[in-house]
Amino acid sequence: MSRPVPRTVAVAAAVTLLTGLAAPAQADTTSQRQRDFAAAAAEFGVPQNVLLGVSYLESRWDFNAGTPSTSAGFGPMHLTDLREAGTGGTHHDEGSEDPRGDDARPARHLQAGPAAPPPTLQTVDEAARLLGADAATLRTDATQNIRGGAALLAKYQRDLGAKDWYGAVARYSGSAGQAAAQTFADEVFDTIKSGVSRTTDDGQRITLTPTPDLAVPRHAETAAANVECPKRVACESVPAPYQELPDDDYGNHDLADRPNSQKIDHIVIHDTEGYWDNVLQLVQDPTYVSWHYTIRSADGLIAQHVPTKDVAWQAGNWYVNAKSIGIEHEGFAAKGTWYTEAMYRSSAKLVRYLAHKYDIPLDRAHIIGHDNVPGTTPVTIPGMHWDPGPYWDWSHYFDLMGAPLGGFGLPGSSLVTIDPDFAKNQPAFTGCGGLGTTCVPRGSEAVVLHTQPSETSPLLVDVGLHPKGTASTMDVADVGSRVATGQRYAVADVRGDWTAIWYLGQQGWFHNPRNARVAKPAIGWVVTPKPGLASVPVYGRAYPEPEAYPANVKVQAITPLPYTLLAGQKYSSGGTVGSEYYSATTFDVADHVVVKGKLKYVQIQFGHRIAFVKADDVRILPAF
Repeated sequence: MSRPVPRTVAVAAAVTLLTGLAAPAQADTTSQRQRDFAAAAAEFGVPQNVLLGVSYLESRWDFNAGTPSTSAGFGPMHLTDLREAGTGGTHHDEGSEDPRGDDARPARHLQAGPAAPPPTLQTVDEAARLLGADAATLRTDATQNIRGGAALLAKYQRDLGAKDWYGAVARYSGSAGQAAAQTFADEVFDTIKSGVSRTTDDGQRITLTPTPDLAVPRHAETAAANVECPKRVACESVPAPYQELPDDDYGNHDLADRPNSQKIDHIVIHDTEGYWDNVLQLVQDPTYVSWHYTIRSADGLIAQHVPTKDVAWQAGNWYVNAKSIGIEHEGFAAKGTWYTEAMYRSSAKLVRYLAHKYDIPLDRAHIIGHDNVPGTTPVTIPGMHWDPGPYWDWSHYFDLMGAPLGGFGLPGSSLVTIDPDFAKNQPAFTGCGGLGTTCVPRGSEAVVLHTQPSETSPLLVDVGLHPKGTASTMDVADVGSRVATGQRYAVADVRGDWTAIWYLGQQGWFHNPRNARVAKPAIGWVVTPKPGLASVPVYGRAYPEPEAYPANVKVQAITPLPYTLLAGQKYSSGGTVGSEYYSATTFDVADHVVVKGKLKYVQIQFGHRIAFVKADDVRILPAF
């Protein structure tokens, strides 16, 4: 195999960027990975800041313990290898969750089959050929991975015959569409212009020195005219069908008039458990279910399927569906994979845009994961989905939205925000490669709870998720004794370096040492049973009282969940909401009715998932 001839002229002096500006002075090279980037840039004649910028938009320079991304990419340069990453099924056919979650309609259980990956996910082969190395080395050796990425960028520039690096960066995204490729390249060069410095997940300090005078080209708005997307993202329309089916059925969503008919309160973050092409085929199937948007892993391309005014069948809880927007991210929580920076950035821009448009607070009580959506009744709790999983970096995600989590309360506050160091927080999960398998230890947003202030004490019991009363487990899908970054909980006790919070009617303990806090003091409101009430019921939806329903709409039961909120316990409030039920059981929109009652509820952070209590049952108190 032939090897490219290394270039010996220093990159900073000899290679120019888009505008002909010389690359900035070299950054501090004390870390091995920083030296690896400098060496690969010099060897293949790629500007070091271009190489660093591309890698940052793929992996944030992380190694991710050698595990693949959600689009089969490995290492800091995200070299893709489908053979090693493998295929995956879709979470839409796992468990017993009915995506509609509406008792007024028959449950819709789905079988989607395995996700067939696209044949293009093999950049590791081309990089290996260019280096005369083997693919396994490029997947597992960070130094060689960076060399492979640099060799690819250099080849792309030679193929294009360009004087600048914009086209090569756009091609590196792997995007077939021009808009998505340009959006990726724009993000890379924005990062080069602003600069960034961080410590990677394996302790490597990397600096991309700012190039403030760099002129980054701007293209026409990339969002199509018929989509609801922010500016400067690649967004396309892939409509989900609203279509009549045999036997008085229809699919795959419901028409509505939000926010005129109902306020949108939540944005629900999902992962697809399938690859892009397969997922887009599913959402265009009228017999399947739906969500509002899908975001592609490799480049952050957004596809809109359902107008935000309409209700998608996405969260397994009809009350939440009727009052939320669902966003799917190409990925595999069940395989313990990681999410690309390109996807995080596109998603953060979309969520910020939607939150502003619909006046949705940018906090974890309103920007929730599918794993935070409550079961509707006791019987549905075990089948509820748990994506995007414990490897979704909520802290970084909210930083990108300009709404950082944690750190806003006074020391000793009775309310805390869960906020561990993502890279250093590495719970020992199992099940990423199937039941009982051990997940590769790496950064996580999740903090595990114990029954006592000891790592050896049992996990908590979630009587909804484990109806037989057995303790929760460390399986990656078991959220019964786990809190998530950004969630707020009332403090129940403190013993040395251990903190207890109220969780599903119990005290849950987590290690919170002074020199490595995983929870920060918070400000806000908490709820507790009113005086004289020994306990209050907890609900998975905020439905109206029976008297509120018109004669032609079936009354929906207000069914308590199998948990106990006792006197003296406190739970973080997500705000007071009115009671509503959207009756939409036929294809004819004229039959659809929004039922609004006099009952008021308070949303609370009750366990890993949110829940609701009747406002008349509780007091709402400031947390000090």
